Amino acid sequence: MKPFFRKVGIFGVGLLGGSVALGLKERFLAEEVHAYDQDPVALEKALFLGVADRVHTQLGPWVAELDLGVLAAPVGALPALGEALAPLAHPESLWTDVGSVKGEVVAALESRLPHYLGGHPMAGSERAGVENAHAGLLQNAVWVLTPTDRTPLRAKEGVRRLVEALGAYPLEMPPLLHDRLVARISHLPYLLAVALNRMVAQSPHRDLLIFLAAGGFRDLTRVASGSPRMSRDMVVANKEALKEAIEELRAVLLELEELLEAPEALLEAAEAAKRTRDSLPIVRRSLLPEMHDLVVQVPDRPGEIARIATALGEAGVNIKDIEVLTIREAAGALRLGFATREERERARAVLQGVGYRMP
Repeated sequence: MKPFFRKVGIFGVGLLGGSVALGLKERFLAEEVHAYDQDPVALEKALFLGVADRVHTQLGPWVAELDLGVLAAPVGALPALGEALAPLAHPESLWTDVGSVKGEVVAALESRLPHYLGGHPMAGSERAGVENAHAGLLQNAVWVLTPTDRTPLRAKEGVRRLVEALGAYPLEMPPLLHDRLVARISHLPYLLAVALNRMVAQSPHRDLLIFLAAGGFRDLTRVASGSPRMSRDMVVANKEALKEAIEELRAVLLELEELLEAPEALLEAAEAAKRTRDSLPIVRRSLLPEMHDLVVQVPDRPGEIARIATALGEAGVNIKDIEVLTIREAAGALRLGFATREERERARAVLQGVGYRMP
């Protein structure tokens, strides 16, 4: 099968840019992937990990040879990067970006780059850097596309085709609507994670709070472990929409504070919240394969994870996902994910047979 693109340029070699590059290579969508970054260490890693075929620390005539350019630099740097690329880009080349804020970015780039369509894959990790990139990050992810009245038809068709070929799910919406929605579903949760950690850090009982922090607090504040600089730039770039979201949250918190004096009304609010949260897997199942989980109690001693994996492997049971849930002084727990309910029950029988306990 002939690749979609002869040469593709990834401008900014981090988690997302690297994952796009790996997706292009693993799915044979590009003959040659070029990577541009001002950090030579990131480029060295990209070469070593097979993320890129050729790397560049300077823009130059090589940009004109690209069929596709993907801007994956920090969101605050995207307008200036687009301005620098504009005089070098081939007039028939296709361009997109993966920035998490679209209003100002789209307004800047669509007036400079040929055949440009803004985009934002709703995928990420608290682990930043090209060393954590993987093509599976984009698999079944919602990839927002933000066309405007100025978007060329060729860009709409080409970028949508790219997104689908990478295994993601394209969803179109206007740039400013994207920013308002993402402020509530992504940027506000990040600020909440910062706020909760800040509250703990400033408490006179900090050490006790850290010792008592359990899985719920860790899950709720996980996003604060990402790159502080990149996250700062992200929320500042979307500050107007984020301020609106903060006002909405402030009103909701005040309402919940009042409900502390009305237990039955608070229960209704909690039940409504549960229904909303429990509805999220419905969206996930339409995009991602369903996963069947099994929690296994594990003694805290060397070799236990290997013993579990070996027992299941010898029984022909494939583990699709694995997560360490807790680490205690005497025992821990693993969450194992399986593709089918039947495989999960086979795994349960195998592990019970070798002495493991499951709730």
